[in-house]
Amino acid sequence: MSDAEENPVEETEEDGETETEEEEYNPNYQRIEEEYNPDYRKMEEEEEYNPNYQKVEEEGEEYNLNYQKVEEGEEKEKEYNPDYQKLDEEEYDPGYQKGEEEEENPNYQEAEEEDGEAEEDTLAGKESPEIEAALAEEMEGQAGEGQEEEIAEQEEIIVPQEITQAMMSFERLTIPGSHSVESGVSLTMTWAFGWNSSLPVFSIRDGNQRVLLYVCAHTAVIYDVFQNKQHHLQGHANVISCLCISEDRRWIATADKGPNCLIIIWDSFTGIPVHTIFDSCPEGNGIKTIAITRDAKYLATISDGKDQKVCIWKWTLAVDTPACTLDLNKEYGFQNYLIFNPTNNKELVSNSKTRAIYYSWYEEKNTLAHSAPLLTEKTFNKLVGKFSQSVFHLNLTQILSATMEGKLVVWDIHRPPPSATFLGFPYIKPCKLVHLQKEGITVLTTIDSYIVTGDIKGNIKFYDHTLSIVNWYSHFKLSPIRTLSFSKTPPSPSTEKSNYPPDCTLKGDLFIVRNFIISTSDATVYHLTADGTKLEKLFVEPKDAICAVACHPYQPLLAIGSFCGMIKVWDYESKTYLFSRVFEKGLGVQSLTYNPEGAILGAGFTEGTVYILDAMSLENEIAEPFRYSRSSVTHISFSHDSHYMATADVNYTVALYWVVVRHGQRVWEYLARLRSHRKSIRSLLFGVHLDSNEPRLLSLGRDRLLIEYNLLRTCKDHLEVLDIHRTDQGCYPTCMVWYPPLTKELFLLICNSGYKVKLFNSTTKMCRKTLLGPTYGSPIEQIQLLPVKTASELQKRYLVFINRDKVGLQILPVDGNPHKTSAIICHPNGVAGMTLSYDGCYAFTAGGHDRSVVQWEINLSALEAAVSLGGEDLTPFYGLVSGGREGQFYRELEDYFYYSQLRSQGIDTMETREVSEHICLSELPYVMRAIGFYPSEEKIDDMFNEIKFGEYVDTGKLVDKINLPDFLKVYINHRPPFGNTMSGIRHSFEVLGYTNSEGKKVIQREDFLRLLLTKGEHMTQEEMLDCFATLFGMNPEGWKSEPATTSFKGAEICLEEALPDEITAEVFTTQILGLTISEDSGQDHMVSEV
Repeated sequence: MSDAEENPVEETEEDGETETEEEEYNPNYQRIEEEYNPDYRKMEEEEEYNPNYQKVEEEGEEYNLNYQKVEEGEEKEKEYNPDYQKLDEEEYDPGYQKGEEEEENPNYQEAEEEDGEAEEDTLAGKESPEIEAALAEEMEGQAGEGQEEEIAEQEEIIVPQEITQAMMSFERLTIPGSHSVESGVSLTMTWAFGWNSSLPVFSIRDGNQRVLLYVCAHTAVIYDVFQNKQHHLQGHANVISCLCISEDRRWIATADKGPNCLIIIWDSFTGIPVHTIFDSCPEGNGIKTIAITRDAKYLATISDGKDQKVCIWKWTLAVDTPACTLDLNKEYGFQNYLIFNPTNNKELVSNSKTRAIYYSWYEEKNTLAHSAPLLTEKTFNKLVGKFSQSVFHLNLTQILSATMEGKLVVWDIHRPPPSATFLGFPYIKPCKLVHLQKEGITVLTTIDSYIVTGDIKGNIKFYDHTLSIVNWYSHFKLSPIRTLSFSKTPPSPSTEKSNYPPDCTLKGDLFIVRNFIISTSDATVYHLTADGTKLEKLFVEPKDAICAVACHPYQPLLAIGSFCGMIKVWDYESKTYLFSRVFEKGLGVQSLTYNPEGAILGAGFTEGTVYILDAMSLENEIAEPFRYSRSSVTHISFSHDSHYMATADVNYTVALYWVVVRHGQRVWEYLARLRSHRKSIRSLLFGVHLDSNEPRLLSLGRDRLLIEYNLLRTCKDHLEVLDIHRTDQGCYPTCMVWYPPLTKELFLLICNSGYKVKLFNSTTKMCRKTLLGPTYGSPIEQIQLLPVKTASELQKRYLVFINRDKVGLQILPVDGNPHKTSAIICHPNGVAGMTLSYDGCYAFTAGGHDRSVVQWEINLSALEAAVSLGGEDLTPFYGLVSGGREGQFYRELEDYFYYSQLRSQGIDTMETREVSEHICLSELPYVMRAIGFYPSEEKIDDMFNEIKFGEYVDTGKLVDKINLPDFLKVYINHRPPFGNTMSGIRHSFEVLGYTNSEGKKVIQREDFLRLLLTKGEHMTQEEMLDCFATLFGMNPEGWKSEPATTSFKGAEICLEEALPDEITAEVFTTQILGLTISEDSGQDHMVSEV
């Protein structure tokens, strides 16, 4: 039985001055007959309101919202099974066809197999017209014989060709728990850890099958609790911002927030998207809240952003434009909650924190009338509080709005009489302020004959239609309630075996209510069984950002760390939770790493603490944690022999710890620390010296410095630096990893913000290769080498990478071939971390503030197939140049290539020409510039080194020439991947210049010339004058690059006359350089720092 407490006192605010307060509050209040509700026919007073159906017309038919027609005159109704709707032989069930002895799995639709082969997909091909008709018939139900024709015309569900294809793709989805991978896809989502606790959790099925619906990043998850299986509704490219579900739990609607936002309607029985509304918010703000009518015919949305818009969608017509829209006044506040009248599809209510809005939809007039009276503390002469949620009262003539002060605002709905001529639109008026409880109300809903509230103290209370309390649950001591979702199955009547608690009325009747799902603010989900008042904790997930993930080196264990201080360890093969630890308040987990032996787990925290934990219990391995960092510890790394541990923090400091023997025991101690970088540390990596097998430590910073530390000479409080190398000139490095020994020469692979992958000699740190990396919207931010299972796989290696919002694969060796990579969106709002399973079968990505970790199954054969389809040799590279192999660009390149041979032999020579397939390396810069790529002197040196030493390890000889195919590869790999853009040039002027009187970013002429002479690869005075003379056409063609012009003296130029006083990015590009440059590339800007 629930805890006993007094009924809340209803406050009648008699001291107010408004007319509404003079009326006596009657919670059973029914409007007089002449007031008209267009979609709801009043019940007789003695009839009890049944929320499961609504009466229509005079025929006496009942419209069952579970899509069953109850025939007039039938002696016995057919019993409706919410898990399966049995149809006649001629009818089609698009949700699920179930055999007599077959169990239903709500997570996926299982095709029946005969002789080892699956049946044909009934949702595609020739049968689609019949399916559409059946689905339309099912959606329309039986709303009255007089309306059947009209509904068939207006409410038909259309399944377009692209939707049919989407259905087919969902039929092929991997069954969770299986290790088979969908063919043709290199990365398949197999499990989602965590969920978006700011969105609701819905109960889809209850009883023998307990199935939930919730959101994880951009994916809606249907989770079968008993079978521990997930089915993923994937289709959004942005994070899902809201969702709703129909009364019968058949139709799910999800919407996202971001560019090109979508609204997708899903069939929960099959997991198939039946309709997608593209670009549902052209303003680009996305959807804030969404609602669906009880019969699932209409959707309503409110957009996100400063200027909100209400839209009503007739989604069953498969249209992409709303049936009606309304722009909301900014004075109404930010509307964040929306709900339909359960018995009238044409009425809605929404609320912000300060204003509730009532809507009445006149479909024939294409008008959405609304009423939003201003409510202040003077309205009732009492504090009202901020609104949380609103619902329609059970009496259907009033609206209730809950506040964070524990009060309910009661609004009367004034509707014009139906028989009279147009007297205006319906409106609402504040009637009463009811002080329902002390605690702030976070959830307000209705179920059957109850009004239900959830509050900030974790209490759940049930009231009748008079707002008298019937029962409550307060002894569970829950966190603030976020959502309540009741089972679609009505409660079973009381029997001798049932154990329903008595309510708190004087009669003491049994309190019989549906089972329901509870979600709380601490990301915990519960199931409450009303019969016996049994509360079951279904799962507890991190409530704050997740940035730390780590896989055990030889067991299927995944450690997840959150900013809320929780470390949770899972068995990722069986998808079972093993153990966890929650640290004291203020300790947020920022980084996690297992040591190579798998015995300990290093944990770095947001306030600088470093813990060394037992890998199997998460207990402390050291008496006191290390507190030598003053800021968040972003990286933790162990040496190959587990003798050293290094950390890096946001203050650019590297700290070193080691194992020593004290009193016969191995203990960890602090050794030294050094602030070695000027900007954020991007990677911290241990390696092995080739000659001694001793560990080596390197750090890579955004300041473009690669620093190696001398561990042998490091002593207490002194971290010795061995050498420092600069990795880039303009772009900054993002991450590094040891390149596998695929060649005799060992490399360190470093990615940068210019979408390039560079290979540095592991000993000399010389840049040996520059290659085009994956170009999927943003540069690579983290990269790891995929582990191998057997020694036979060592010669075929792969990299796994993440960028801003994607996870991808790269086949080694890297050579610039774009077909060797693939990527998929994993966390639209940003990826915070990545780890790989010890056997190379799975990748795990952490989503940061979306509070989720996604498990991806890796299918290397699909990636290899894509490479073979992309062509061999130079075929993939031809596609990276304008026009391809037969285009004008490549023909010009051939001309320049062979003209370079003539030039090197002398333009005016009369000797016999020797035409070959190669040009000298000295000609390479001229050809590059001739085709529009202007490399810096450092990049030219990198190209020379790449070609010169390309065969040195194998042959011991230097290369001094290059052929056309190799030249094309060098050009593609070294040039800017998206060309030069005006946005990049403007960025440089913003850094180097100032804002003039016209508001433009400019550089003074004197400053411009000084920068050319003193900064970067600075010029001499003579070189600068020669360049300007050539750019302004004052020198002959081929000046200083053609042998025939070497004796010609350059023209004199007066830069004060040739250059303007103020130089803008546009003047520099068009007037000085004479180039036509595109505005933007559509990708993230190739970031460089001046």
